[in-house]
Amino acid sequence: MSLDVFKLDGRVALITGGNRGLGFAIAQALAEAGANVVVTSRQKEKALESAETLARITGRRTMGLTVDVTDAEQIESMIQSVVKQFGRIDILVNNAGINIRKPVEELDEASWDLVQSTNLKAPFLCARAAASYMKEQHSGRVINISSMLGMVALPERGAYCSSKGGLIQLTKVLALEWAAHNITVNALCPGPFATELNIPVMNNPRANQFFLNHISLGRWGRPEELGGAIVFLASDASSFMTGAALVVDGGWTAE
Repeated sequence: MSLDVFKLDGRVALITGGNRGLGFAIAQALAEAGANVVVTSRQKEKALESAETLARITGRRTMGLTVDVTDAEQIESMIQSVVKQFGRIDILVNNAGINIRKPVEELDEASWDLVQSTNLKAPFLCARAAASYMKEQHSGRVINISSMLGMVALPERGAYCSSKGGLIQLTKVLALEWAAHNITVNALCPGPFATELNIPVMNNPRANQFFLNHISLGRWGRPEELGGAIVFLASDASSFMTGAALVVDGGWTAE
């Protein structure tokens, strides 16, 4: 097999929440594989700064957009901006996500709604908006960033686990609906990665040790270690894979 199947030259990738953490690592991996990348943030300066950094370190064309991914009108505008700037959209990575850690009886309705809107509604809105362009091209890759916690549970993650489990199911439905258009839809399910989102856990010695005890490899993942999986799912290397959930979790869910 030629390694050319992993190349993304000429492809256009949109990564929501691609300004930091796993999102930025994902954007960098796709750009290094040859794709032009668009990253989003709710804060304009962060989106532009991340896009400039990616262009500098990868040499690819980039764009930063300010978007609230829970707003359908902003989503439509975002997709149109990408197509206007680059002429197409080949890869959509629904990465933007949040986690509010509380026991269920302390979890207020607003917090529940915010997690569901960001982690589940937003990927639905983004995928729906991108689909019409991908159908015209008769090709596309949608990659939903779920989590190992879409498959297994932890206490105080009621909203998060529910949203990520729902995202895996949404992935399967979209895969079935869009297969005839040569659009694949897969979920990537990271485990414990050393990112800004997990700082509260890593800084809590007891919680950190609990995590390390459940990671077979005995350490937190490094964001760049997600690069191989994301390039695989975005490229021709995964052309016969759709509706799947690929876990990268250091062995946690193998227990």
